[in-house]
Amino acid sequence: MAGLSPTVAQKRLARSLRTLRLDAGLTIEQAAERLELSPSTISRMETAQVGVKRRDARELLDLYEVTGVQREQLLQLAGGSRQHAWWHEFKDLPNSPLAPLEAEAASIWQYSALLIPGLLQTEEYAREILRKIRLDATPDALERRLRLRMKRQALLTDRNAPQFWVVLDEAVLRRCVGGRQVMQRQLERLIDASALRSVTLQVLPFASGGHAALDGEFTLLNYPEPADPDVVFIENTGGDVYLEDPDVTRRYTSIFHHLRATALDPAESVRTLATVKDELERS
Repeated sequence: MAGLSPTVAQKRLARSLRTLRLDAGLTIEQAAERLELSPSTISRMETAQVGVKRRDARELLDLYEVTGVQREQLLQLAGGSRQHAWWHEFKDLPNSPLAPLEAEAASIWQYSALLIPGLLQTEEYAREILRKIRLDATPDALERRLRLRMKRQALLTDRNAPQFWVVLDEAVLRRCVGGRQVMQRQLERLIDASALRSVTLQVLPFASGGHAALDGEFTLLNYPEPADPDVVFIENTGGDVYLEDPDVTRRYTSIFHHLRATALDPAESVRTLATVKDELERS
């Protein structure tokens, strides 16, 4: 699936509604006729193209004769799909769909070849990056993008934080974004973040030569419920991409395993961060 991705809860509800309709022996057209809705509305609900209102969910569950605990769980999902979480105010920004996907993930694996990952950027580093790559954005728009990025970072210190495993290409550390002082503070942030229980950081050195991810960086999100598919997120100027095809996500999982095996171990990676920071201080 490319383009905007619905939240994990919406997708789980959508799959459940489709399964219940099939179990009830109804076609989309028959369900739509019973509820006086259009077939396209039912179809969009079952494919998570639209959120499901609690009233609509109740009527669908009545039609499918769903009761008890299962009914309450599904109604909670429908109610949750309408709740305005903190990221709702940023819903017009390109990265906003990533925030709920991160919040519900059990683990996030990221390979970065060009930049410090957004979840680990200092504010001044992030501001410099956004200013460079968003040449057409107004100052107000840049500040909103920056606020979204900074608010996403609270995830890493949450009590239920996902396991965030990052492989950084050495080129990321050597690119002096914003000047020496900005980069020194950014490297300090990485060293501090590596001590968090939710963060594992590895450096992929130049000396490793060719590797499995030479065709580009990516983020892989994994979820605790087996029914919720993994998601590969790829960010670019032309439009963010979300991939859920199992064959694709398995390939990216295999690539990340190769990267972890090739990169420096976490302790040696922290020493490399400190070395690069010292070099900046002496230069």
